[in-house]
Amino acid sequence: MRPKEAAVGLFDKCANVTERVNYTRARNEFFYLREFEPTATPVVRMAGRELLMLGANNYLGLANHPKVISAATEAMRKYGTGACSSRVLTGTCPLHSILERRLARFKGTEDAILFSAGFMAMMGTVAAMTEKGDVVLSDELNHASIVDGCRLSRADVRIYRHNDMASLEEELVKATGAKNRLIVTDGVFSMKGTVADLPRIRALADKYDAAVMVDDAHGTGVLGEHGHGTAEHFGLEGKVEFVAGTFSKTFASYGGFTGSTRDAAMYMKFAARPFMFTASPPPSVAATVLACLDVMEQEPQLLEQLRSHSRFFKDGLRRAGFRLEETITPIIPVLIGDDERTFKMTGGLQDEGVIVNPVVPPAVPKDGSLIRVSLMATFTSGQLEQALDKFLKVGHAVGII
Repeated sequence: MRPKEAAVGLFDKCANVTERVNYTRARNEFFYLREFEPTATPVVRMAGRELLMLGANNYLGLANHPKVISAATEAMRKYGTGACSSRVLTGTCPLHSILERRLARFKGTEDAILFSAGFMAMMGTVAAMTEKGDVVLSDELNHASIVDGCRLSRADVRIYRHNDMASLEEELVKATGAKNRLIVTDGVFSMKGTVADLPRIRALADKYDAAVMVDDAHGTGVLGEHGHGTAEHFGLEGKVEFVAGTFSKTFASYGGFTGSTRDAAMYMKFAARPFMFTASPPPSVAATVLACLDVMEQEPQLLEQLRSHSRFFKDGLRRAGFRLEETITPIIPVLIGDDERTFKMTGGLQDEGVIVNPVVPPAVPKDGSLIRVSLMATFTSGQLEQALDKFLKVGHAVGII
């Protein structure tokens, strides 16, 4: 049924988006909502073709690990497909509580709280822990979940320049009269692959009596001697008030968590609306993450393999003449600079059998368009060499190198 004529204007913006999508598809510039099977393995299928997947965040390859799949399957047999209730009512099973304790140990916090999505973890934590009269100091490149948490918190939000400690201190000075101050930062910034300057953030927080929250979605399983994340990388485990993360990257599933003090974790279970009013994560999700933690402990070679792959691929791209953002992570931003060549490079690589992600404004600043590559530990050397050959071929064809 067509909406009433008076309400048709409500849908104008929808038609505008559809028109834009159709236009970019016709120009072979639409590289979103693509269908893959499976979605997070080194080799995927799309429209009957096999392609190398350099665009997934399955960093340690655990989404396809037999121990992880077995644990999820067994949990589904035992507990069913879902809890069908919020955690505060009847949606808590033993696996949820076990995982919270395990994640707290993993992140060096007293306790942890699970959320049904990583977005909810970041948004819910910021919104629940700050209020009117507080000040939140947020890096300008923080994830959208943090931005939305700031909007919901009713706190005064101050944005500091990306990883710029002089800018952060300037905002902290302005906030000295606030009731409470919370500095929020990504641990690893997902588009640029840069790592937060956590030691200096911690020092400034101590100087100005502020707490620190790190969104470690892309640092967990990637940074630190044991893959514990950004705090471990800098020797600051147990010295960050809030350490949040997602299960959709290294932990190969869907959901999120925040580690903090026991009191804070309990408070959020009755104050964070995304926790209280959402069904709990399926038990199979908790089993998946627990199995991932086991595999990380039992197979540390996966982390070393990921780092070896990252060094190899970055070196190959640089030798070929590509410009890269400096990063120590498996997120490799290949700097292009304009939208048209970014889309041409993405399309050319896809035609040659390599999937990457184009990133254009507003996700990055004007003239900052780039190709985002993310690697998995489970690639073979031959697959990476093949991908480098395709980058070289398409880069020459597009005029990037």
